[in-house]
Amino acid sequence: MTQTIKTTRLLGYLGLIASILVGLGEYFLHYSTEILGHAENYEFFKFVPLNNLTTGHFLAVIGLPFYYAGYIHIYRMLKPGNEALARIVLAIGFISFAVGGLWIGSRASIGNIVHLKGSINAISYQNLLDHYTTHMEVLVQVLRIVIALLSVFFTVVILKGGTFYKKWMAIFSPIVILILLVFIGELLPSIGKHMLPILMNVTHFILFSLSLYQLNKQTKTSDDTQ
Repeated sequence: MTQTIKTTRLLGYLGLIASILVGLGEYFLHYSTEILGHAENYEFFKFVPLNNLTTGHFLAVIGLPFYYAGYIHIYRMLKPGNEALARIVLAIGFISFAVGGLWIGSRASIGNIVHLKGSINAISYQNLLDHYTTHMEVLVQVLRIVIALLSVFFTVVILKGGTFYKKWMAIFSPIVILILLVFIGELLPSIGKHMLPILMNVTHFILFSLSLYQLNKQTKTSDDTQ
């Protein structure tokens, strides 16, 4: 096995670590038994203990940089097929987690503001929420658009052939996985209440797992034929 393959595999596992750490962080930041039905004005945060907000914040901040390693893994998997398009996927991946990092880094702060509702003037409190919505919550929509764009290039590169992926991997672009998980979460609320708050991380856990599966399978096949 070449050093290049070992490095690509290591980067994929670092991506998995990112999805687990940031996923745990986001779960601590968002989950409570009252998460469903309290989305308006971020009211669900009042049910999240302050200690959980702190724990979740630092888990997410620690884990986030490993996502960049995960997208370098994706780039290296796509590169043999079309390096230019693979670089575009890499660049968009980096942009997506720069945006995502800004958003996740703000969640503990807005959660703390919600906890302080009773001690803040009502008008000032609503102004803080409105400011957060227009400056930070909007990034969620931006992130979804960026991930959709990334998925288009990801799919095109794979369908062109020559990558480390079998062409069926084109079905499992990040946006397709994301949409499938939303449907599952809506159909099965008992699962959805745990999964939907950490949706992007579950999406990437599946993406990196499938990517590593294909890499490991391909390298095993190559070793067996030698």
